[in-house]
Amino acid sequence: MTIEAVVFDIGNVLIEWAPEKYYDRVYGTDHRQRLFREVDLAAMNLLVDQGHDFHGTIHDWAEAHPAYRREILDWHDRWLELATPAIPHSVRLLRALRRNGVPVFALSNFGAGSFDLARSHYDFLDEFDQSYVSGRLRLMKPDAAIYAALEAGSGVAAGALLFADDRPENIAAAEARGWKGHLFTTPAPFAARLVAEGLLSGEDAA
Repeated sequence: MTIEAVVFDIGNVLIEWAPEKYYDRVYGTDHRQRLFREVDLAAMNLLVDQGHDFHGTIHDWAEAHPAYRREILDWHDRWLELATPAIPHSVRLLRALRRNGVPVFALSNFGAGSFDLARSHYDFLDEFDQSYVSGRLRLMKPDAAIYAALEAGSGVAAGALLFADDRPENIAAAEARGWKGHLFTTPAPFAARLVAEGLLSGEDAA
């Protein structure tokens, strides 16, 4: 089936998401390792991605771990320094697809509040034809329901969707529904895939 629309994950596809780099830079590697070992920041972030309040969840976590209160609050107060930088080639691919008339959708595990903050800083996040964000939908990849929501909302058949994501389990869940998947590592192989699918010319994909 011909590809009719391209679906982008956001973290580590369009924007680098590696909070460890921020904490290493600000607090040092040893302190960051202790923090990440003693405080389950991944669980905190998962709650936000599931739809819990961005501000309230992080502040509650900080109060529950007073020895690391300042560091945890940085996850909220300096969030844009954790979610950086943009991945320029990926952004160019997004915009090239749009110029070619190919619909582009976002499908991301992302908090509602943090997504709004990201949109205030990264203008390309407002350039999707449709955005499916876990914190808004209260559905998360790789659960089948969030893929079904995109299919229903977009009206595009599963076999006509090409999905780029950096996590194998998310790609596997999409492919189980008949989507075409691309496990994203760096932009260049994804650009080559878009050319191979006839969605972009080599020049457009550069």
